[in-house]
Amino acid sequence: MLRKCPLVILILILVSLVPGCSNKKDLPGLAVLAYHQALISGDYNQLANLSCNSWESQAKTDFDSFAAVNAVLQDAQCQSQTVEGNSAVVACTGKIIANYGNEVLEIDLSAQTYQAEFEGGEWRMCGYR
Repeated sequence: MLRKCPLVILILILVSLVPGCSNKKDLPGLAVLAYHQALISGDYNQLANLSCNSWESQAKTDFDSFAAVNAVLQDAQCQSQTVEGNSAVVACTGKIIANYGNEVLEIDLSAQTYQAEFEGGEWRMCGYR
């Protein structure tokens, strides 16, 4: 019995550390990143689902502007800067690289600050600030 005590104590210590090691997911940041992923992959249904009701018409405009190009996300990450209630300000890094035939356009995601809102039980992209 005494030999098992150190093992039990070690297991209890490790188990108690696990919640402290796992970071809470940044859901507003993930929503804005998923919006960009849906945009460049050409998935309008997903793009609309990731948009606030008030942003859906702009999401359609964004979608249409990428419809005729090949685009990829490069090193894209998004993180909440502030979260107050059901509203969050999100900053992103990385870029969208869009190929318009012989022309390549790089869109720096850090040039915008994004607004996310908790709507319909989920965080959604709601525009630029």
